[in-house]
Amino acid sequence: MIQDLIMPKNLLKKYMSVLNDRELKIIKMRYGLYGEEELTQKEIAKKLKISRSYVSRIEKRSLIKILREFIKENNV
Repeated sequence: MIQDLIMPKNLLKKYMSVLNDRELKIIKMRYGLYGEEELTQKEIAKKLKISRSYVSRIEKRSLIKILREFIKENNV
């Protein structure tokens, strides 16, 4: 499952260019990147005034996009 994927933050940052603004914002908040505080899905949802399940879907979609880009670039 995608939740079980563990990717070092430096690799995560490298492939974040494939994300749109909302996806990027959520990933930065979720994983504490670029000086953002690491937040739970519930905290992000409250901050962005969206549901926690929507945050979860965006996070999952974003990680899949990052993984696909990694696979494409590394011929995995």
